[in-house]
Amino acid sequence: MAGPEELLTLYEQMAVIRRTEQAAHDLFLSGLVKGTTHLAAGHEAIAVGASAALRPDDYVFATYRGHHHAMARGATPEECLAELMSRATGLCKAKGGSMHLTKASENMLGSYAIVGAHLPMAVGAAWSARLRGTGQIAVAFFGDGATNIGAFHEALNLAAVWKLPVLFVCENNLYMEYTPIADVTAVARPAADRAPSYGIPGETVDGNDVVAVREAVAALARRARAGDGPALLEAETYRHFGHSRADPAAYRPAEEVERWLGHDPLDVARGRLAELGVTGETLTAADERARDLVRRAVEAAKHAPPPDPDEALTDVWADGGAAWRT
Repeated sequence: MAGPEELLTLYEQMAVIRRTEQAAHDLFLSGLVKGTTHLAAGHEAIAVGASAALRPDDYVFATYRGHHHAMARGATPEECLAELMSRATGLCKAKGGSMHLTKASENMLGSYAIVGAHLPMAVGAAWSARLRGTGQIAVAFFGDGATNIGAFHEALNLAAVWKLPVLFVCENNLYMEYTPIADVTAVARPAADRAPSYGIPGETVDGNDVVAVREAVAALARRARAGDGPALLEAETYRHFGHSRADPAAYRPAEEVERWLGHDPLDVARGRLAELGVTGETLTAADERARDLVRRAVEAAKHAPPPDPDEALTDVWADGGAAWRT
């Protein structure tokens, strides 16, 4: 069980991510963020809770809705917002944008725009870790829609056959873009109910409870490091915005939205903190620190220089070069 200091740290991380997502939304409306962006407001507890249970050298792979994972693994709000605004100080030097946030120095090995494409890559990273005997694990985060993609089944099967140290974490927010996952899937739990087909554990967790997520990931990570193979965790959550910022999400029933907004990850954490005796003043101070950090990040990103066109082809290869290989 998380103590008050640890939980307050996790809460503040989630508050920073939430405010960064809101800033991205506002900057888009101001015309300063170009292209589409898929916000993860409402998903914060999954990224923050999982990261708290992992080692710094573990590998993380995320989807195009991956801002929260990049920040949970060490990316700063300034780096992320500058990337969205196509600035030279961006996380990927303006080459990735919202859908490809990557923090390789922290083993956050990318956000992927092709649904399910990163799941086999996580299997490869786990195979590499086992071959090298490092004790690392790989974690692939994906949406409920990916459970109906072939790569999901291929990745689970191969990971099970080779008994690899990889965790598959489904962020089930009930919708695959605009379609309710329940309308097109034969099982009630699109991820966890498929796990037995591959002989691996399949569990569910309240994805809006940062403590529950941390404890579930920690247990499965210990199992993977012990050589017991892969597992699948389905984290039930809800996005506060539409699929992308071009989507008003009018297809979602009002009562459903109200019910899930009443189970906000930040509110759940606040409730836990109150039970541990943390005062309202302490929580207010944490919120103010998060607000100030993101405010400074927005201003820094706005005033950052544009990228240098001469660097367009750098970072193509591991040595940082641009020359084509044959």
